[in-house]
Amino acid sequence: MRELKWDNSRLITGDIVTEVTRLKAAAGPEIQIQGSSRLIQALLPHNLIDMYRLWIFPLVIGNGKRLFDQGAIPAGMEMVDTRTSTTGVMMNTYQFSGAVQAGSLALKNTPDAEIERRLKITRETDAQT
Repeated sequence: MRELKWDNSRLITGDIVTEVTRLKAAAGPEIQIQGSSRLIQALLPHNLIDMYRLWIFPLVIGNGKRLFDQGAIPAGMEMVDTRTSTTGVMMNTYQFSGAVQAGSLALKNTPDAEIERRLKITRETDAQT
């Protein structure tokens, strides 16, 4: 590729990591990657991605590409925004929040209906023994 037809695009001809590091340090608008899992794989080991905007479409069309493959550095992420389109597309925005934190996937505030459901299961299990 020698020429880009997209507005505000820059062709990287040298080392990707060096060039993206330089672009991030310079003043200017945010840098976006749209749909290039190969570029993401090159940037991940160097901690050059600040935020992910992941769109999840409600369909299965076969094998896909891994977003986080070899070279992905384990890291915690925090969801900072989420929306759902009228067609069911989930649009989630995540940013890194530091090291991976071990913990529970349980709800922080368990709804009363869930507590009652658990008690019912316990009572039924106790009655069977």
